[in-house]
Amino acid sequence: MNFTKVLKKYHRSQKDNILGGVCGGLGEFTNIPSWAWRIIFVTLATVTGFGLIPYLAIWVFAPLSSNE
Repeated sequence: MNFTKVLKKYHRSQKDNILGGVCGGLGEFTNIPSWAWRIIFVTLATVTGFGLIPYLAIWVFAPLSSNE
C-alpha cells in the first residue's frame, strides 16, 4: 500500500465547513457523517480535554480542498 496516496486524499472540506472544515473533511474521507465527528471532538474536548489538540493539528496541517 502506498501511504503517500492515502495521505494525499484527506483534505479539509469547503462545502461542509463550520469551523475549519476538519469534521467535514473527515466525513468525506470516512463513512462516518461529519455531525458524528463533531460530537466526537466536542465530547473528547469536554470530558478529557484531549479533543482540541488533534482538531487543531488537523486544522493546521491538512490541506484545504481546492476542487469545490
